[in-house]
Amino acid sequence: MQIIKREGTSTKQIIMIRLIAIIAAIIVSGIFIVFLGYNPVKVYVNMISGALGSKIRFRATLLEMVPLVITSLGILVAFKMKFWNIGGEGQILMGAFGATYIALFVDWIPKPLVIPVMFIVGFLAGGIWGIIPAFFKANFGANETIMTLMLNYIATQWITYLQYGPWRDPDLKGFAKIANFPDHALLPKVFGIHIGLIISLVLVIIISWFLRRTKRGFEISVVGESVSTARYAGMDISRIIITTMLLSGGLCGITGVIQAAGVNKTLTMNVSSGYGFTAVITTYLSGLRAQRVLIVSFLFAILLQGGSYIQSALQIPQAAADVLQGMILFCALGSEFFVNYKVRFRKNSISSEVK
Repeated sequence: MQIIKREGTSTKQIIMIRLIAIIAAIIVSGIFIVFLGYNPVKVYVNMISGALGSKIRFRATLLEMVPLVITSLGILVAFKMKFWNIGGEGQILMGAFGATYIALFVDWIPKPLVIPVMFIVGFLAGGIWGIIPAFFKANFGANETIMTLMLNYIATQWITYLQYGPWRDPDLKGFAKIANFPDHALLPKVFGIHIGLIISLVLVIIISWFLRRTKRGFEISVVGESVSTARYAGMDISRIIITTMLLSGGLCGITGVIQAAGVNKTLTMNVSSGYGFTAVITTYLSGLRAQRVLIVSFLFAILLQGGSYIQSALQIPQAAADVLQGMILFCALGSEFFVNYKVRFRKNSISSEVK
């Protein structure tokens, strides 16, 4: 068996491969559902209904989509430079930490300016958390995948320490919780959900423009394609890596601000809810294109919300719903492999290709 890079894949081939992946996902997941003792058609209908069947459900899907979009944009910027940022979770938590400090412990800022300052501080906190692995990568060649991953655990333990220690609300006796944000530190609502929806749409436009139309965006792409070429062109590789990770971590930090001030209304160790890891998948499926991030994140939000709904509507165990989601994602990710590669089998000097 030989894996060969596809050259000049046509649009028709790409569409066919993805259609086959969708059919495969439906069939494989359907078999699993049958083994569980449920009707596959009923489960699929309930998943769609649970995500889009009413205004409340649709809003819940949008609430899932917003953090995915913004975090995916942050991961995308790093991936464009081939800096494998797996630290979105930690950067989200640190962004939420910065916003919480402003909301609860800084009382000299005029109330109308509290939310803007929360976003600025949250962006910087997430960005600084991203700069740490970038500095070691740029100066010592450290493995960014391991460093960003390990920083997730440090951030989680730091928030846990604050929740059970110095930031614990003394008014809630016997319950470890940080106090809720005051009203002036909560995000205003638009279309029935928080203003994070508008922020995510604006950021998609800004990041798309930044990567395609600016000098810094061009430098990120060049470093991602070839560090040697970038160095030969006179680019400062260390500066590009560090500033790019400031932006990448900062965008993830904005997600933390939105989740803390718009959804949780406080800081908890679960404020990131796995979005930092999920965004790695949505970023990959988007093909590192900012516009596609919006579509992929919306479809993924439907999958997440629909999976949650069938647990209560059909009494499907959470573990089974997670397996179902995983099967669908496996087929979707597998289609991306066949878009870029083909497999050739050889036997007795006769070759055949799986296209």
